[in-house]
Amino acid sequence: MPKAKRKRRTTPGRKPPVRGRLVQRKDSPRTAAEFFAKAARFQDQWARMTHVISKMRADGVSLANAAREFGVDPRWVLRRGSPTLKKNTNGRYTAKKSDRLLRVLFVPTEYGTREVATRDSRQASQVAEYWSAVQKYLQTGDRSKLLKFQNKHITDADGIQVRLLTDPDELDRLGSAGVLSFESLYARSA
Repeated sequence: MPKAKRKRRTTPGRKPPVRGRLVQRKDSPRTAAEFFAKAARFQDQWARMTHVISKMRADGVSLANAAREFGVDPRWVLRRGSPTLKKNTNGRYTAKKSDRLLRVLFVPTEYGTREVATRDSRQASQVAEYWSAVQKYLQTGDRSKLLKFQNKHITDADGIQVRLLTDPDELDRLGSAGVLSFESLYARSA
C-alpha cells in the first residue's frame, strides 16, 4: 500500500512558498522616480547588484566572486535579482541571457546628458557599446563605430524613445565642455 503524501502546513492567510521559481520583490524599483525615491544606500546596492549580474553574464564568473568584486552580499543579489538568475543542477547560480531589472543610465543629448531608466539589459548593453563608440570618436576622431548607431534609439522604462546622438559636431561640443566621460554611463546614486 503506497504512503499518502503529507500535506504541508500553512499559516492561515499565507500562501506556501513557490518551489523552483524565483520571484522579484514587489518593492523593487520599476521607474527612475521609484529608484530615486529610495534611500541612497539602496540605490548604491541596487546599482552594484546589476553590475554583479552583468559580470556573471558577460564573464561567466560565480555569484560569490562577482559579488565580492563589487562589494555586495550575494544574499542581497539573490533577494533582489532573483528573477534574473537560475540555479543549475550543481547548485550554482548563473545569469539568464537577459533581464528586466531597472538600470538608470546617462545618455548624451543635444542639451547635455540625460538620465534614462531602462528595464532591458540588452538596451543597457547597447548604451554601453554606444558610449564606447563615442569615447573612441572623441579620442581618435574615428566615426566608424558611431555609424552603427545612426538613427537608433533606446526605449526607457516609460516607453519613451530616446535617440542616440551621433552628430560629430554635437559630440565635439559636448566633449569639449567636459560633459562626456565613460564614468558617467551610470547615473548618480543619490
